[in-house]
Order: sequence, then C-alpha cells, then structure tokens
Amino acid sequence: MKWNKYTLTTTSEAEDLISSMMMDAGIEGIEIEDKVPLSDSEKAQMFVDILPDAPADDGVARISFYLEPDQDNAAVLAAVQQGLDEIRSWGVDVGAGTIEASQTEDKDWINNWKEYFHQFYVDDILIKPSWEETKPEDQDKLLIQIDPGTAFGTGMHETTQLCIRQIRKYLTGDTELLDIGTGSGILSIAALKLGAKHAVGTDLDPCAITATEENMEVNGISSESYEVLLGNLIDDREVQEKVGYGKYDMAVANILAEILVPLAPAAAAALKDGGMYITSGIISGKERIVAQALEQAGFEVLETTYQGEWAAVTARKGRDRR
Repeated sequence: MKWNKYTLTTTSEAEDLISSMMMDAGIEGIEIEDKVPLSDSEKAQMFVDILPDAPADDGVARISFYLEPDQDNAAVLAAVQQGLDEIRSWGVDVGAGTIEASQTEDKDWINNWKEYFHQFYVDDILIKPSWEETKPEDQDKLLIQIDPGTAFGTGMHETTQLCIRQIRKYLTGDTELLDIGTGSGILSIAALKLGAKHAVGTDLDPCAITATEENMEVNGISSESYEVLLGNLIDDREVQEKVGYGKYDMAVANILAEILVPLAPAAAAALKDGGMYITSGIISGKERIVAQALEQAGFEVLETTYQGEWAAVTARKGRDRR
C-alpha cells in the first residue's frame, strides 16, 4: 500500500503552532525539517556518533504528514488549510504556506534502517547485526552482535572504532568500566567481551536502556556483569550517586566535544586515581579543547588517536579532585 505524503512549507517561527494545529486536525504524526541550530540542552541529549555542522538557518521549515488513501484526505487537508489561515490571521508569518502532495511506499519505519547495517570488522573483532549469519571464515573472530533498534550506535562510525581500540589497549581483567552515553551498549559489550570485570552504562534516552539490555542478552552477557542507568551524569546528582565516586578503572564517552568539556569533572569524580578516560566523538580541530578540559579536571592526557576526520583523546586521572 502507498501512503499519501503532504509537505507544508512554512517558517521555523510558525512550526510549533502549525504542528499543534495539525495534531488538533487528527494527524497522528509529523516530520519537521528546518535549519534551526540546536540549543545547548538539545545537544546535551544527543549522545551520537556524528553531529555534523549544520547549514545556516534560512528560516524555512517543512512539515510533513502521511495519510492513508482510504482516509478522507480532502477533509484533513481542508482542516489544515483552515488552521493555517487562522494562524496567519494572528499576524504570524507562515511563509509560503503551500502544501505539496506525493506518494510513498508503506514501509516498516522502525526497521527500515536494517538495510544499511551489515557486518564489518574492527581489527580482528567482527561486529554484525543478529539477523546476519557468521561466515565460516569468521568463526575464530571475537563476535559482537548489535541491533541498535531506536538507540544510537552500530559501531560502524570511526569514533566508536577509535574507542574500541583504546579500550582494548588499556583494559585488564579487573576493569570496572563506566560507559557514558552508552547508546546501544556496544562499547560496554566490547569491553566485557574483551575481558572487563563489570560495566555500568548511562544514557539520556530510555530507548538506550532497552537496546543495551537486549544486546547484552544477544551477546550472552549475564545481567550481573552490567548495569544501565537513565539520566545525565553531568548535572544529575541522583545519577552521580548511583554511578558512584572513585569506583571505576576506566570510563569511556563517545559523545561530542561540546559535551565532553562539561562532562570532564563528573567523569573524574567517578574514576579511581589512575583510572583511564577514553573520549571520542571529537571532530579533528576540537581535540585540544577537550584535552584542556580534561587537564583542568585533573587528568593527564596520554595520547590522541585519529581515524578519518575524528579524534579520540585518552587520559589518566591524577589526584582526586572531588
């Protein structure tokens, strides 16, 4: 079945009002495309591998919604047009206010990403989705199975691979790991598979909790070997208390330079003296900013490694700065 797709071109100023109006008109879900810069609080909730520089905001927003062909499309469109006219009458700049119609295939939107995720290697580690079979020639490789679902982190991006290599370099059989912004849990899983004793992950997204638990199970990792917590380690005292102080031999954070800077003191508080801190998600050119923040938080920067346009900064905690 094909869906009817309608895209309304308006202004970023009016998008919130129009979105609310569409919900009132009975539209259950919408997509918004604009070039409005992310706020600091929005960036703080985006524990992702990649956040590229966005183009300049041109004030234009496109709001799309989907209707089934057997719905009364004309009635819904009339309600949207009426609501748009009303918003315009309030003196709000709605821009072009045009609606473009198209058709799209009926797809499983939650699972459609699977066609783009296939197995790959980080040195002698095989990372693959659970729905792909292991090839005979890969039977001797260390296997990590990852199904990101609606959480971030397949491991394909350079930043994750940088982290895995640094984890492997500094990990011991006694390592207690703190995985900040765990996403799909891939770094915790890699550490545990490589011999870490225990892992604790934190994330802002509830989907990450579910994804991590499911991926741990797929990889045969006991629930006693890990814990995953919901919340922001930077400023949430309850999360900081649950994570604990001076407990971890290693922490890893594959986020963004802008988040790694304010995160440094919290990571330092969680680590033991001499604990290793692996940071990535750093676009080349911003590694010095992260290094300075780490030094101010009491870390000694040991090395900076690179892959593609990305960097990882690895440091060791000095004296306790709590």
